Amino acid sequence: IVFVGATTENPSFELNSALLSRCRVHVLEAVSADDIVEALQRALLDAVRGLGAMGLGVDHDALKTIAQAADGDVRRALTLLEIAAEIAEGGRIDAATLTQVLADRTRRFDKQGEQFYDQISALHKSVRSSDPDAAIYWLARMLDGGCDPAYLARRLTRMAVEDIGLADPRALDMAISAWEAFDRLGAPEGELALAQLTLYLASCAKSNAGYVAWKAARADVEKHGTLDVPMHLRNAPTALMKGLGYGKGYQYDPDVAGGVALDQVCLPDALKGRVYFQPLERGLEIKLKEKLDALRAARLAVRDKP
Repeated sequence: IVFVGATTENPSFELNSALLSRCRVHVLEAVSADDIVEALQRALLDAVRGLGAMGLGVDHDALKTIAQAADGDVRRALTLLEIAAEIAEGGRIDAATLTQVLADRTRRFDKQGEQFYDQISALHKSVRSSDPDAAIYWLARMLDGGCDPAYLARRLTRMAVEDIGLADPRALDMAISAWEAFDRLGAPEGELALAQLTLYLASCAKSNAGYVAWKAARADVEKHGTLDVPMHLRNAPTALMKGLGYGKGYQYDPDVAGGVALDQVCLPDALKGRVYFQPLERGLEIKLKEKLDALRAARLAVRDKP
C-alpha cells in the first residue's frame, strides 16, 4: 500500500505517532515570487487547462504584483489571476483591475495552527531579546492576520511579569492599562495601545529573577510537602495557644533597631538558609540586589556570632 497525504498543519502535532513513524515527511516551503510568476506565465500560455485561449494582455509587473499578493501560495496566485481575467476590461489586466482583485487580500495566517504559534513565539522572543523593531513587526503581522487582540494583550502581560519582572515593575501596570485601553477603544485605535506596550516591553530592562524564584519555591513545596510554620511566627489569639508556645520569641521588626530583626528565621527549619530570589544587575533590581545582599550578609554575621 502506498499512502500519500498532504496537510497544511504540522504533522508532528496533527498525525498519530504510530502513523507518523511509518511515513517519510517532506516539508513544502512557500514558493518564491519569481517561481510563482513562471507558473502564472504557463497558465496564460496553456490553451487547454489554463487561460491561453482568452488572449489576455498582462505585463510582467502585473504578474509580479499577483505573485507577491499570493504570499508563497501558487494555488492562490492562479485563483487571483483567474478572477482578474474574468473582470478585465478589453482583455487586459491593468493596475485598476489588480486594485479591485487585491483589495481584500490578507497574508497567510492560521488562528490555531503552526504559523500562529510560530509568530507568537517570534513576538515573545523579540521582546525578550530587546528588539523593538522585530517585536512590533510580529505584532503587526498577527493583528493583520486576524489574531484576537485580547489574546495578544494577555501574552504581552505575561511577558511583563515573566521576562521583565522587577527589573521594571512599571511594565505590568502599562500592560494592564494597554489591555484596558484596547477594550475601551476597540480596533483600530486600540491597536496603538498594544503597539506602544510592545515597544516599551522590548525596550526596557529584562529580568527573570522573580520567575526563577517562583519556580524554585514551588519545587520545594512539592518536594518537602507540608512543613510546619516555625512556632515564633504563629498567631496566638488564645491563652491556650500562647501556653503551647505559639508566637513565643517573635520580634516585631519595626521595634528593632534598623527595622529588621536580623536573627529572626522565617523559613521552616528544613529550608533554613535557602535563597530563592537573586536579583540581577538590571533596572530596578540593581537597587534590590544591593539592599538584599547587605541584609543577607548582616543576617549571616549575626547568626555566626558565638
